[in-house]
Amino acid sequence: QVQLVESGGGLVQPGGSLRLSCAASGTIFSINDMGWYRQAPGKQRELVASITSGGMTNYADSAKGRFTISRDNAKNSVYLQMNSLKPEETAVYYCNADIRRNTYLVINYWGQGTQVTVSS
Repeated sequence: QVQLVESGGGLVQPGGSLRLSCAASGTIFSINDMGWYRQAPGKQRELVASITSGGMTNYADSAKGRFTISRDNAKNSVYLQMNSLKPEETAVYYCNADIRRNTYLVINYWGQGTQVTVSS
């Protein structure tokens, strides 16, 4: 089995920073794309940022210039550095990954989510 475990969420003041981490564990042959999504109360889950195994990144327009996604392939981990946070970015943040279990099988996995609250 495979698990994605997020950490690093919490309460931060507007304009503050947080760094989210996500580590994948279990039977992993390799990991393709990894990403961060968020879901605010009453809203749909949305992509924040993604990164390929080769390090190419993609950001939501709202995240460009303030958020940085990175990964450590040796540790099966992905990170999201969030700066200049805004109250409207309060949400549960989810880690997502396309994990190759063997030569033929790739499965998409979600973490359990970590709460980020931006408030004074």
